[in-house]
Amino acid sequence: MIQIGSKRTLQRLDEMLSSAIDGTFEEKRYDETELSRLENRWKQYFASSKQSLEKTRAERENIKSLVSDISHQTKTPLSNILLYAELLGEKAKDGEEKALAEQIYVQAEKLEFLIQSLVKMSRLESGILEIIPSRQDLTPLVEDSVNLYQAKAAEKDISLLFQITESISASYDRKWTLEALNNVVDNAVKYSPEGSRVEIRIRRFEFYACIEVADEGPGIPEEERAGIFGRFCRGKQVQQEEGVGLGLYLTREILERENGYVKVSARQEGGSCFSLYLPR
Repeated sequence: MIQIGSKRTLQRLDEMLSSAIDGTFEEKRYDETELSRLENRWKQYFASSKQSLEKTRAERENIKSLVSDISHQTKTPLSNILLYAELLGEKAKDGEEKALAEQIYVQAEKLEFLIQSLVKMSRLESGILEIIPSRQDLTPLVEDSVNLYQAKAAEKDISLLFQITESISASYDRKWTLEALNNVVDNAVKYSPEGSRVEIRIRRFEFYACIEVADEGPGIPEEERAGIFGRFCRGKQVQQEEGVGLGLYLTREILERENGYVKVSARQEGGSCFSLYLPR
């Protein structure tokens, strides 16, 4: 049987934990008993934890402010560089001048894309981005992505196909999941050879809905698949292609914040298949 003194001690410990959880803990005893000393240690611990939490919040606000400043301060200069490069191209008198102006424009576009990607990455990692999933049909999401990349695919004579078999819903944030899907579709079109096919389909599983993006590109060696979702990671076979290695990282981060995940597999007929899983 539990003695009365022990019962009171357990009751007091329970009260201490409850008040610590709801943030109202205060030291009540100031004698030299073991319980009093424990209360004092609890007080010291929670004071330290509170300071750490406040420091973390302050650092998070500083990061948020810094990210906003970077985004704001670089927007106008980059827009001006792109504009001037375009004007130089129009006024160029020979092919060499035109080529140089075009290179300035292309490199400025790459820099703008890199900055935007870094800003998104910072917001995701610091928890600034608010991703709010809701249950909705996946078909409009995929259609938006297909419509966005149809012209780019046509330039390479790539057939960008979306196979609609049935209406399937999942829990996801429309804006950020479109960002995640676009990163995968963009890669599929970018790395697939001319005259090939990129097929997108939606599949239903017991707990997840899956968007599959299958291409006929160079494929990804098995030893590289685990690392391609890391920051600034690019496969050896596409090192010479445009890109900064952040798209798939952002895709993984977005899906994880929706309680989903992404994986890649090899196709028997060649190429890769990226599977984006979202909770149903």
